[in-house]
Amino acid sequence: MKTRILSGIILLPFLTVIYFRGPLVWVAGFFIAIAGLHEFYRGFRKIDIHPSRLIGWISAAALYALVIFGEGLHVYLLWFFAVILLSLFYLFKIEERQLADGMATVMGVFYVVFFSLHVVLIDRTGMGHMLWLVILTAFGTDIMAYFTGFFLGKHKLCPNISPKKTVEGAIGGIVGSVILCTLFGYLISEEPLIHFILIGLFGSMAAQAGDLTASIFKRKMGIKDYGNLIPGHGGILDRFDSVLFTAPFVYYYIMLVMF
Repeated sequence: MKTRILSGIILLPFLTVIYFRGPLVWVAGFFIAIAGLHEFYRGFRKIDIHPSRLIGWISAAALYALVIFGEGLHVYLLWFFAVILLSLFYLFKIEERQLADGMATVMGVFYVVFFSLHVVLIDRTGMGHMLWLVILTAFGTDIMAYFTGFFLGKHKLCPNISPKKTVEGAIGGIVGSVILCTLFGYLISEEPLIHFILIGLFGSMAAQAGDLTASIFKRKMGIKDYGNLIPGHGGILDRFDSVLFTAPFVYYYIMLVMF
């Protein structure tokens, strides 16, 4: 527990990215995309599946460049088409590659790179302060679920996926997220509080779904952590797996409900 808490403190300076926003958010998002993609593909190689790192890196660079230089839905549709096409071309060396190699390539690009981009997209909505809700729902859920489960957990949530997670921890994570988001809305924003309550509620569910999804991948890959970059937390994906689900939820809530 001490190592986990210490690592959480070490990560606090990254909150300055959210505070200053702008280019720093782009840089942080791109770093998470590249580092996370590297860890994700390395996990597949543990089970003899070999996605293309080159296609992944090119796809990440192109997508993050589109946020700056691209305009219009057609540009992003072109990116989607190109990613799938390149992944299919990757299979043309049929003697060397399996279908799973191409599928893992596509999955990594969309799961890690595309999902992470939503952090940048939130910043560009004109409501960049809502980025704090990604942190409050994702990390708030994780912290509250951990301590609630540690002290009160008795009933297993998904023992076949993550044996240590409990129903009590999941509920504690949701309650913590709702409280934090509601306090944020009350103190910082002029938007109706109902938005922050709903984001705290459903955002916490998204965060926990992201965490469980990452656990499924790791179980299938036969690994405990994606990496060891952050002591007590593992790799980039181990720390930001919930953000990959929470950021898209917050972004689409803003665009479809608040605008």
